[in-house]
Amino acid sequence: MMKKYDGLYIFAGSAKDDVLDKQIDKARGEITRLSGRVLNTEVLGKKTFARPMHKRDNGVYVKIRFELDPAHVAALIGRYHLVEDVFRVQILSVDGRREEVLAKQDEVQKTRAAMRAAAEEKEAKNQNEQGA
Repeated sequence: MMKKYDGLYIFAGSAKDDVLDKQIDKARGEITRLSGRVLNTEVLGKKTFARPMHKRDNGVYVKIRFELDPAHVAALIGRYHLVEDVFRVQILSVDGRREEVLAKQDEVQKTRAAMRAAAEEKEAKNQNEQGA
């Protein structure tokens, strides 16, 4: 049974765009090698660490959501320890119920924003009619 995970990766901060793409592809390749499936990838950007770690003071943060058999998670983390490009990695299980709640909250916010925009448009239209 496949389960969803969020992986937060930190790559070397000196990485250029083309080098970063290769590093991300390597990280994704480790997931697919273990019969996993990458759902999406989001580059969060370069951030400075609170304190230097292993003579580095910044890194590029990337979030990868993927599906993988829970039995292979430990093997995946072990493989990342061998990959020099991955400075740090944290893998968290995605809670399906929490995802549903967040999706509903997002839908409610979009509905409210649409209602506000319609009310503002109606108000502007009424003001234009009164001024004319």
